Amino acid sequence: MRYEWINDFLMNKRAVTKDLQESWNWIRYHIGGKMFAAVLLDREDKPYYINLKLEPAEGEFLRGQYPDIVPGYYSNKEHWNSVKPDGEVPDELLKDLLDKSYHLVLASFSKRKQREILGLSCCGTDCTECSCYGSLCKGCNETEGKVFHAGEGRACPIYLCSVKQSKHASCASCEKQPCDIWLATRDPRMSEEEFKASLKARGDNLKSFSN
Repeated sequence: MRYEWINDFLMNKRAVTKDLQESWNWIRYHIGGKMFAAVLLDREDKPYYINLKLEPAEGEFLRGQYPDIVPGYYSNKEHWNSVKPDGEVPDELLKDLLDKSYHLVLASFSKRKQREILGLSCCGTDCTECSCYGSLCKGCNETEGKVFHAGEGRACPIYLCSVKQSKHASCASCEKQPCDIWLATRDPRMSEEEFKASLKARGDNLKSFSN
């Protein structure tokens, strides 16, 4: 197979798991327990197709452009597509299609479930990395934004804006982030450099929501 990078590429995505469906001999990649990609193996464990999900119109268009992309093998042929593992589909295009498949399946969950699956708050914070998690605070998703620093019984302003008011899964849907609300909720214990690093890390995490 020419796409030797595929396993590392998929497993580096947030919250991805994989298994081997032995009766089909498919290596399946999941987000939230739902498959978004698979490498189909023959009896000699050699790949013969890579399956991924796309919007129907895009899948139809790409099948017309690339002979090595065909309707999904043993899959719903409207939504799934199969890519030949030794064909001429450019590596960067295949990476883009796998990204889209990941986000399509993630988006099939409720907004709250997306945050739970990714283990991220709406602002991209991984609460498990916070020293207060499990002691002073149960976490943003668990408390619906009523985190320790927001005050007794109050929700974080970022959560109120993103989830309650704008009805987003996360700030990734907002073109303004990092916005004034982000800046106003800066941890006063952080230096300027630490805060900038925090903003970048949260922004990078939010890419898991984006498609």
